[in-house]
Amino acid sequence: MKSPFISEQLHVSPNYLSDMLRSLTGQSTQQHIHNKLIEKAKEILTTTSLSVDEIAYQLDFEYPQSFNKLFKNKAGVSPL
Repeated sequence: MKSPFISEQLHVSPNYLSDMLRSLTGQSTQQHIHNKLIEKAKEILTTTSLSVDEIAYQLDFEYPQSFNKLFKNKAGVSPL
């Protein structure tokens, strides 16, 4: 999910969204999105029997390798 899409849905500019998120969370829009994706991935991993690849596709990752890399970077462990 891209920040221009989100800002469009909220009817605000990408810069305004970024400024507001940074002031509220201390994170950039991308960091905030990534953290929310990882939270959702953890929930799915612990409550379903879906494969990591299926979860990656469900979370709109084009390539499961990108999901694996982001998950490992943010969570400190492999999604496996």
